[in-house]
Amino acid sequence: MTQKISVIGLGKLGASMAAALASRGFEVIGVDVNQRSIELVNQGKAPVQETNLDETISANKERIKATTSHEEAVLNSDISFVIVPTPSDERGAFSLQYAAWAFKEIGRALSKKNSYHNVVLTSTVLPGSTREALIPILEKESGKKAGRDFGVCYSPEFIALGSIIQNFLNPDFTLIGELDERAGSQLEEIYSRVMVNGAPSARMSLENAELTKISVNTFVTTKITFANMLAEICEKLPNGNVDVVTNALGMDSRIGRKYLTGALGYGGPCFPRDNVALTFIAKELGVDAKLAETTDSMNRAVAAKVVERLRPMIRENATVAVLGLSYKPFSHVTEESQALFIAQALSRAGARVVGFDPLAGEMALNELHGQIVVLDSIEECLKQAEAVLITTPDPAFKELTVESFKNERSEILVVDFWRILQDKLDEQSKIKYIAFGYGDDDQENTKRLKELWGGTAKETFQTSGK
Repeated sequence: MTQKISVIGLGKLGASMAAALASRGFEVIGVDVNQRSIELVNQGKAPVQETNLDETISANKERIKATTSHEEAVLNSDISFVIVPTPSDERGAFSLQYAAWAFKEIGRALSKKNSYHNVVLTSTVLPGSTREALIPILEKESGKKAGRDFGVCYSPEFIALGSIIQNFLNPDFTLIGELDERAGSQLEEIYSRVMVNGAPSARMSLENAELTKISVNTFVTTKITFANMLAEICEKLPNGNVDVVTNALGMDSRIGRKYLTGALGYGGPCFPRDNVALTFIAKELGVDAKLAETTDSMNRAVAAKVVERLRPMIRENATVAVLGLSYKPFSHVTEESQALFIAQALSRAGARVVGFDPLAGEMALNELHGQIVVLDSIEECLKQAEAVLITTPDPAFKELTVESFKNERSEILVVDFWRILQDKLDEQSKIKYIAFGYGDDDQENTKRLKELWGGTAKETFQTSGK
């Protein structure tokens, strides 16, 4: 029974996976090129910021060690999970440069190992990458044959930054792309002991697993974009309410409620690039990928549409507060953040923009290069704001009250993209509250529909009476 595991790459996902595996009783050896990360892990501390990571490593430090040596890790473990960056290239595909280097080091270590070893790639790659690009490296460097002398699997995780450990231990399913049955069975057995919720495994070929990974994320982005479109439509309807509509849609078992909340577009390090990558591989294979292309283009248009809508409501040089700078709550990551896109667009349009985020303030400050002012508290933002945009449903923002928005201004505009303060702020004096996805001008919206359909019934009646 496998008990010793090595994890190659101690970034957010790798360090969190190592900690989670150790918490389930496995002995784990982490490998990274960053000496500081190695030192921190060996001290029982987290090498990166992630929810519950520091506590989990500390609680299981007797089962976790780290090294810069791939050879040491491979020779002292039964299976290696490779979790290294696969950045997008100029084509929209995923670069294999870091994975290739890791596989080269692992292959050299395998040449010195007599017993069977399983190599599991967890980094996101495109179909064909594992078999055609990476396995040959292992075979060349080790002098051994994949599927006979060592195993190879592709098994990406479906996690969200800010909840990696929780997601890893409680997945909907585990995806196993296997070169051969022995490798897949070993990995499935390990997962059966790791996953707290007893999640099932989906076993398949390497290429099918590689496609499944990017397909899941692309489908989710399509669902998000569809809900956002419904939110825009609801704003044009009398008493339009996107939550009522999406709650009803979610009751259909063919659709489901997850990721069907109309709000801002998606962001982060995975969703945008996976959508583009699926488009790339489809085109390379001669397949029309207009659905994925449209989802991506609609998502990239969100910030401009928001700013265009807000222009008539915000005077020139007004101070606008943006609450939420990360791409999602509970994360300090600002990559592809819709909030940052909006903040930058507002700044270019002439507004003075101030922002706050419980975790991502420093990251946003580094990325924005002075385009907006990042403040240390919600109170500082609200004290000087003429308009407030709530761009993430962070619990800190849900706790705000009517009193929180009172300042020297005669009226303050609050645009709540997630509708988290509707019960508190709707119809309050001195607050112009806009809940994104709700029809907020019934007279105008009614007029629009009357103009569209008002003459239709009369025309039909007159025609049928002839």
